[in-house]
Amino acid sequence: MDIVGALGRDPPDRESLPRWVAPLPKRLEDVAFRFAWVIVAINLVGTAFGFWYYRFQFRALPTEMWVFIPDSPGATLLTALALGAWALGRSSDTLATLAFFGNVKLGLWTPYVLVVFWPEFLAVNGPALYAFLLFSHLAMVVQALVLHRITDFPLRAVAVATAWYTADLLMDYFVPVIGNVTHTSLPYADGEPWFTTTVLQVAAAGAVVLTVVPLFWTLGTRIATLRGRASDPGT
Repeated sequence: MDIVGALGRDPPDRESLPRWVAPLPKRLEDVAFRFAWVIVAINLVGTAFGFWYYRFQFRALPTEMWVFIPDSPGATLLTALALGAWALGRSSDTLATLAFFGNVKLGLWTPYVLVVFWPEFLAVNGPALYAFLLFSHLAMVVQALVLHRITDFPLRAVAVATAWYTADLLMDYFVPVIGNVTHTSLPYADGEPWFTTTVLQVAAAGAVVLTVVPLFWTLGTRIATLRGRASDPGT
Protein backbone atom coordinates (compact mmCIF):
# COMPACT_ATOMS: atom_id res chain seq x y z
CA MET A 1 0.00 0.00 0.00
CA ASP A 2 1.37 3.45 -0.90
CA ILE A 3 1.98 6.05 1.80
CA VAL A 4 -1.15 8.05 0.93
CA GLY A 5 -3.29 4.95 1.05
CA ALA A 6 -1.85 3.98 4.42
CA LEU A 7 -2.12 7.37 6.09
CA GLY A 8 -5.06 9.00 4.37
CA ARG A 9 -6.45 9.68 0.91
CA ASP A 10 -5.95 12.12 -1.89
CA PRO A 11 -7.45 15.43 -0.74
CA PRO A 12 -11.03 16.24 -1.73
CA ASP A 13 -11.70 19.09 -4.13
CA ARG A 14 -11.44 22.58 -2.71
CA GLU A 15 -14.30 25.00 -3.27
CA SER A 16 -13.45 28.55 -4.31
CA LEU A 17 -14.04 30.31 -1.00
CA PRO A 18 -13.06 33.73 0.33
CA ARG A 19 -10.08 33.79 2.67
CA TRP A 20 -12.16 34.85 5.67
CA VAL A 21 -13.98 31.50 5.74
CA ALA A 22 -11.10 29.33 4.51
CA PRO A 23 -7.90 31.03 5.73
CA LEU A 24 -5.50 28.07 5.54
CA PRO A 25 -3.28 27.59 2.46
CA LYS A 26 -4.46 24.81 0.17
CA ARG A 27 -1.16 22.96 0.56
CA LEU A 28 -1.59 22.80 4.33
CA GLU A 29 -5.14 21.51 3.95
CA ASP A 30 -3.90 18.88 1.50
CA VAL A 31 -1.34 17.64 4.03
CA ALA A 32 -4.09 17.17 6.60
CA PHE A 33 -6.02 14.84 4.31
CA ARG A 34 -2.99 12.92 3.08
CA PHE A 35 -2.12 12.23 6.72
CA ALA A 36 -5.69 11.91 7.94
CA TRP A 37 -5.04 8.78 10.00
CA VAL A 38 -2.15 10.48 11.78
CA ILE A 39 -4.47 13.35 12.73
CA VAL A 40 -7.11 10.83 13.83
CA ALA A 41 -4.55 9.13 16.08
CA ILE A 42 -3.37 12.44 17.56
CA ASN A 43 -6.94 13.42 18.32
CA LEU A 44 -7.66 10.08 19.97
CA VAL A 45 -4.59 10.48 22.19
CA GLY A 46 -5.74 14.00 23.04
CA THR A 47 -9.22 12.70 23.80
CA ALA A 48 -7.82 10.10 26.19
CA PHE A 49 -5.71 12.75 27.94
CA GLY A 50 -8.74 15.01 28.18
CA PHE A 51 -10.86 12.34 29.83
CA TRP A 52 -8.04 11.79 32.32
CA TYR A 53 -7.86 15.56 32.94
CA TYR A 54 -11.58 15.61 33.78
CA ARG A 55 -11.39 12.63 36.11
CA PHE A 56 -12.15 14.63 39.26
CA GLN A 57 -15.24 16.20 37.71
CA PHE A 58 -16.52 12.79 36.65
CA ARG A 59 -16.28 11.69 40.27
CA ALA A 60 -18.02 14.80 41.56
CA LEU A 61 -21.04 14.86 39.23
CA PRO A 62 -23.87 12.37 38.60
CA THR A 63 -23.33 9.85 35.81
CA GLU A 64 -26.32 11.26 33.91
CA MET A 65 -24.43 14.54 33.44
CA TRP A 66 -21.12 13.07 32.28
CA VAL A 67 -21.89 13.68 28.59
CA PHE A 68 -21.75 17.44 29.25
CA ILE A 69 -18.42 17.40 31.15
CA PRO A 70 -15.55 16.62 28.71
CA ASP A 71 -16.02 19.51 26.28
CA SER A 72 -12.59 19.64 24.60
CA PRO A 73 -12.09 15.85 24.55
CA GLY A 74 -15.54 15.55 23.01
CA ALA A 75 -14.53 17.98 20.28
CA THR A 76 -11.29 16.14 19.46
CA LEU A 77 -13.18 12.84 19.39
CA LEU A 78 -15.61 14.35 16.88
CA THR A 79 -12.68 15.40 14.69
CA ALA A 80 -11.25 11.88 14.82
CA LEU A 81 -14.64 10.45 13.85
CA ALA A 82 -15.24 12.98 11.07
CA LEU A 83 -11.83 12.52 9.45
CA GLY A 84 -11.92 8.76 9.99
CA ALA A 85 -15.33 8.55 8.30
CA TRP A 86 -14.01 10.57 5.36
CA ALA A 87 -10.89 8.38 5.08
CA LEU A 88 -13.13 5.32 4.91
CA GLY A 89 -15.26 6.89 2.20
CA ARG A 90 -18.22 7.53 4.50
CA SER A 91 -18.18 11.28 5.02
CA SER A 92 -20.78 12.66 7.42
CA ASP A 93 -21.92 16.28 7.24
CA THR A 94 -23.24 16.06 10.78
CA LEU A 95 -20.00 14.72 12.26
CA ALA A 96 -17.91 17.28 10.38
CA THR A 97 -20.16 20.16 11.43
CA LEU A 98 -20.22 19.06 15.06
CA ALA A 99 -16.43 18.76 14.96
CA PHE A 100 -16.11 22.25 13.47
CA PHE A 101 -18.35 23.78 16.15
CA GLY A 102 -16.59 22.00 18.98
CA ASN A 103 -13.04 22.65 17.87
CA VAL A 104 -13.63 26.34 17.17
CA LYS A 105 -15.60 26.93 20.36
CA LEU A 106 -13.41 24.97 22.78
CA GLY A 107 -10.22 25.69 20.88
CA LEU A 108 -10.80 29.39 21.56
CA TRP A 109 -12.58 29.26 24.92
CA THR A 110 -9.80 27.39 26.71
CA PRO A 111 -7.06 29.87 25.70
CA TYR A 112 -9.48 32.65 26.66
CA VAL A 113 -9.87 31.42 30.24
CA LEU A 114 -6.21 30.43 30.47
CA VAL A 115 -5.23 34.01 29.67
CA VAL A 116 -7.95 35.72 31.74
CA PHE A 117 -7.28 33.57 34.81
CA TRP A 118 -3.59 33.04 34.11
CA PRO A 119 -2.10 33.58 37.60
CA GLU A 120 -3.88 30.65 39.22
CA PHE A 121 -3.95 28.42 36.14
CA LEU A 122 -0.19 28.83 35.86
CA ALA A 123 0.30 28.14 39.55
CA VAL A 124 -1.89 25.02 39.49
CA ASN A 125 -0.69 23.49 36.21
CA GLY A 126 2.89 24.71 35.99
CA PRO A 127 4.47 26.33 32.90
CA ALA A 128 4.78 23.16 30.80
CA LEU A 129 1.17 21.99 31.15
CA TYR A 130 -0.09 25.56 30.88
CA ALA A 131 1.74 26.01 27.56
CA PHE A 132 0.57 22.60 26.33
CA LEU A 133 -3.07 23.39 27.09
CA LEU A 134 -2.82 26.80 25.44
CA PHE A 135 -1.18 25.72 22.18
CA SER A 136 -2.94 22.36 21.81
CA HIS A 137 -6.30 24.10 22.00
CA LEU A 138 -5.27 26.70 19.42
CA ALA A 139 -4.28 23.74 17.21
CA MET A 140 -7.87 22.52 17.52
CA VAL A 141 -9.01 25.67 15.75
CA VAL A 142 -6.49 25.12 12.96
CA GLN A 143 -7.65 21.56 12.32
CA ALA A 144 -11.28 22.71 12.26
CA LEU A 145 -10.43 24.98 9.33
CA VAL A 146 -9.83 22.04 6.98
CA LEU A 147 -13.29 20.54 7.50
CA HIS A 148 -14.95 22.68 4.83
CA ARG A 149 -13.26 20.32 2.35
CA ILE A 150 -15.47 17.41 3.48
CA THR A 151 -18.76 19.23 4.12
CA ASP A 152 -20.59 22.27 2.82
CA PHE A 153 -22.32 22.67 6.19
CA PRO A 154 -25.93 21.89 5.19
CA LEU A 155 -28.56 23.56 7.35
CA ARG A 156 -29.70 20.31 8.96
CA ALA A 157 -26.16 19.58 10.19
CA VAL A 158 -25.74 23.17 11.40
CA ALA A 159 -29.05 22.89 13.25
CA VAL A 160 -27.90 19.69 15.00
CA ALA A 161 -24.58 21.25 16.01
CA THR A 162 -26.27 24.44 17.20
CA ALA A 163 -28.78 22.47 19.27
CA TRP A 164 -26.09 20.33 20.89
CA TYR A 165 -23.72 23.15 21.77
CA THR A 166 -26.60 25.31 23.02
CA ALA A 167 -27.74 22.48 25.32
CA ASP A 168 -24.14 21.98 26.45
CA LEU A 169 -23.86 25.72 27.14
CA LEU A 170 -26.99 25.64 29.30
CA MET A 171 -25.78 22.62 31.28
CA ASP A 172 -22.31 24.11 31.73
CA TYR A 173 -23.38 27.47 33.12
CA PHE A 174 -27.07 28.09 33.51
CA VAL A 175 -29.53 25.18 33.92
CA PRO A 176 -28.03 22.03 35.44
CA VAL A 177 -30.70 19.34 35.31
CA ILE A 178 -29.05 17.14 37.94
CA GLY A 179 -26.43 18.26 40.42
CA ASN A 180 -24.26 21.28 39.68
CA VAL A 181 -23.21 23.08 36.49
CA THR A 182 -20.82 21.08 34.32
CA HIS A 183 -18.34 23.66 33.04
CA THR A 184 -14.63 22.89 33.05
CA SER A 185 -13.15 23.39 36.51
CA LEU A 186 -11.72 26.86 36.99
CA PRO A 187 -8.94 27.68 39.47
CA TYR A 188 -11.23 30.08 41.37
CA ALA A 189 -14.62 29.67 43.00
CA ASP A 190 -17.51 30.37 40.61
CA GLY A 191 -18.84 33.21 42.73
CA GLU A 192 -15.52 34.95 43.32
CA PRO A 193 -15.63 38.60 42.22
CA TRP A 194 -13.71 39.36 39.03
CA PHE A 195 -13.56 42.97 37.90
CA THR A 196 -17.24 44.07 37.81
CA THR A 197 -18.69 40.55 37.75
CA THR A 198 -17.80 37.00 38.88
CA VAL A 199 -15.48 34.25 37.67
CA LEU A 200 -18.42 32.13 36.46
CA GLN A 201 -19.93 35.01 34.50
CA VAL A 202 -16.61 35.83 32.83
CA ALA A 203 -16.23 32.19 31.73
CA ALA A 204 -19.87 31.99 30.65
CA ALA A 205 -19.65 35.19 28.61
CA GLY A 206 -16.79 33.72 26.62
CA ALA A 207 -18.69 30.48 26.08
CA VAL A 208 -21.79 32.31 24.83
CA VAL A 209 -19.83 34.40 22.33
CA LEU A 210 -17.85 31.38 21.17
CA THR A 211 -21.03 29.41 20.55
CA VAL A 212 -22.17 32.12 18.15
CA VAL A 213 -18.83 32.32 16.30
CA PRO A 214 -18.90 28.83 14.70
CA LEU A 215 -22.59 29.26 13.89
CA PHE A 216 -21.82 32.44 11.94
CA TRP A 217 -18.74 30.81 10.38
CA THR A 218 -20.57 27.71 9.14
CA LEU A 219 -23.46 29.74 7.72
CA GLY A 220 -21.00 32.14 6.07
CA THR A 221 -19.15 29.19 4.54
CA ARG A 222 -22.44 27.70 3.35
CA ILE A 223 -23.49 30.93 1.66
CA ALA A 224 -20.06 31.45 0.07
CA THR A 225 -20.04 27.86 -1.20
CA LEU A 226 -23.49 28.14 -2.79
CA ARG A 227 -22.61 31.48 -4.38
CA GLY A 228 -19.42 30.00 -5.82
CA ARG A 229 -21.28 27.05 -7.27
CA ALA A 230 -23.98 29.29 -8.75
CA SER A 231 -21.37 31.45 -10.51
CA ASP A 232 -19.51 28.41 -11.91
CA PRO A 233 -21.39 26.96 -14.90
CA GLY A 234 -19.36 23.76 -14.63
CA THR A 235 -20.88 22.75 -11.27
